[in-house]
Amino acid sequence: MKKKINFKNILKNNEIKGILYILPALIILSVFQIYPIVKSLAMSFYTDFDYLEGTVYERGLDNFKYVLSDPDFYLALKNTFLFVLGVVPLSIIVSLGFALLLNSKIKFKGFFRSVYFLPFVTSLVAVSIVWRWMFNGEYGLINHFLNLLGIDKVNWLTNPNMTIPILVLLSVWKGMGYKIIIFLAGLQNIDEKYYLSAKIDGASRWERFKNITLPLLRPTIFFVSITSVIGSFKIFDEVFILYDKDMGPLKSGLTIVYYIFNKFYRYWQFSIAAAASFVLFLIIFIFTIIQLKLGRRKMD
Repeated sequence: MKKKINFKNILKNNEIKGILYILPALIILSVFQIYPIVKSLAMSFYTDFDYLEGTVYERGLDNFKYVLSDPDFYLALKNTFLFVLGVVPLSIIVSLGFALLLNSKIKFKGFFRSVYFLPFVTSLVAVSIVWRWMFNGEYGLINHFLNLLGIDKVNWLTNPNMTIPILVLLSVWKGMGYKIIIFLAGLQNIDEKYYLSAKIDGASRWERFKNITLPLLRPTIFFVSITSVIGSFKIFDEVFILYDKDMGPLKSGLTIVYYIFNKFYRYWQFSIAAAASFVLFLIIFIFTIIQLKLGRRKMD
């Protein structure tokens, strides 16, 4: 007698195995990703007290009203958006350019890849301290080179107009190695036959880049742009170290995360900080959804 195979039991067993396989990842995701967001939203409705103004903010939407009416929050929002608009396109263009160079037939590829990737694996605190010394107005390395060229010293770290550009350059330089590696992986997945066919047809280097490299590299560019936007909105360490635990001259380095830090650690306004954190989460979420929709349209 042949035994009948019970496919339903097999499917159930496979489903159970699949659930058990992803269970650790789900637990980690719930504890370290979902729970903080839910807790942040819950804390934003707690009663809070402004020690400077002597005002009590009751449960409900008062904490959100405070955040959305605070001039410092809008200044932080402005500075953060300027930083994001500077970092994201510049980092993609620079990283893609270096990736194209490293993907070509040049000598010492391995050496240059290590050099470009080194800042990414270096501590951000150490990098920021070095940059603070480089841009020092009195004895910094940048001003030393300017003096050699006969140019007067520039007060880099005390000029509010220089804060965002310096932070943009630091962030681009720091994260360039990671993006170069990602772009290199995308470039090496493009079949060489496309370029050979284009060369036979007489296509120039720019035409090959525009009609072959960019379209086939679009998913990689899309991934890098999303991760860059999310990372740029969370800028804090660079400002904190570069300006020695300050927000920069005239609050020119005040970002959304720095605003949250001030409310939470310096003023002990925990509920207001939680409300600002949830607003930041919504901003990042909205931008991510917009990028996903635009990316799908371009890929279709």
